[in-house]
Amino acid sequence: MSDTGGGHRASANALRDAFDVLYGEGKIEVDIVDLYTDYGPFWPFNWYVPAYKIMAEYSFLWKAFYEFGATDFGLWLNEALLEVFCYEPFKNCLNRPSGSTEKRADMVVSVHPLCQDLPLKILCDLDGGKERKTPFVTVVTDLGGAHPTWFNPGVDKCYVPSDALYQCARAREVQPDQIVQYGLPIRKGFWGSTEESSVPSSPLEAVKPAGGNPFVKALGNLFSNNNNNIESSEATGVADNKGKNTAEKDSMRSQLGLKQSVPTILVVGGGDGMGGIIDVASALGEKLQAEASSSDQSSFQMVVVCGKNENAKETLGSKTWGEGINVEVLGFVNNMDEYMRASDAIVTKAGPGTIAEASICGLPCMLSSFLPGQEEGNVPFVEDSGFGKYSDNPSIIADTVNEWLKSPEMLQEMQSNALKAARPQATLDIARELGNMVFDYKDSKV
Repeated sequence: MSDTGGGHRASANALRDAFDVLYGEGKIEVDIVDLYTDYGPFWPFNWYVPAYKIMAEYSFLWKAFYEFGATDFGLWLNEALLEVFCYEPFKNCLNRPSGSTEKRADMVVSVHPLCQDLPLKILCDLDGGKERKTPFVTVVTDLGGAHPTWFNPGVDKCYVPSDALYQCARAREVQPDQIVQYGLPIRKGFWGSTEESSVPSSPLEAVKPAGGNPFVKALGNLFSNNNNNIESSEATGVADNKGKNTAEKDSMRSQLGLKQSVPTILVVGGGDGMGGIIDVASALGEKLQAEASSSDQSSFQMVVVCGKNENAKETLGSKTWGEGINVEVLGFVNNMDEYMRASDAIVTKAGPGTIAEASICGLPCMLSSFLPGQEEGNVPFVEDSGFGKYSDNPSIIADTVNEWLKSPEMLQEMQSNALKAARPQATLDIARELGNMVFDYKDSKV
């Protein structure tokens, strides 16, 4: 992998944690490597992470880089340059002792689009030169769209999270029996039960109801009528579940030191704090403050998670918000699952991991920005699934979220749709299959 954005390492960490839960700590040793930073021979190969941060800030640069890299010539050029300059350094990485052993890894898992083609060739070389024996798997960490370099028909398995990416894989000649569709690998706080397992989504099937996470089930009971039963006798049960859900949110808010029984919006900018979070949070806070002073709703609450953006944290933390709104400004947090479960909706850049986690928590998503290319497809994924909208205009974002809060029926429908798109079992399901694969491989060598 490479740390070009926080999602790749987060997915790798999630799979490592899932191995520990499923098989016992240390049973499967995981060595997470930033291939380019640690083994890139010189600039620009060892400078991908800072280059990504610059291009992400100036999105027109990223758009040009991404789109050129997706052309036939761009794909050829990238593969040729890597093979000429990075073959031996990357071979040293793949051939090094893994974990506490003195042998190289029994399996290679890629969670980055630029870690397929060359590693596959190197493994073939290390395995004797004729054909690769070491299992190689790609776990795609994008959601609604993906760069062509993610997909190589030489892999053993390619795990994709959505119908759109299934089609992307097929377009790159990855065969149906190589593709498994579970969902995105996400952080442990969002997982479902370790005892339940999802059935892989068939190509282009409609989204399935959420899996074994008790929180997801509780929300699902609240916002949907199982088996399409709409008898009036269920109204009391739905009301009871709504009260239970409110109590659960208030309990979580109490644990986090937030006000209870107050409509709460979570505003995040990703781990790097991108997405114009200062303008978005300011516009939304001012809108909710004005709404509180002119309507029956006496107060609102907004939690702003700035990630590593210290300027945003300082600017928003020193802002005077006025009466009618309680604002909590935070930096980087490790308990995002708790803040999501304490909230009624989320405002976020269109990062795939945040969207997947928000859906598990039944959160309507107001998308505020996206990286051209890789995150662009996440917008229709959310909008077509019925649990969010997109705008890069802070005033429109504020107006939209305010309208959601004024319409409990609309909010509940979007929360229900979010839960339908949720895949809380994905991380465990992927890890379970990878574990079976690596144990089978080790047994075959005995």
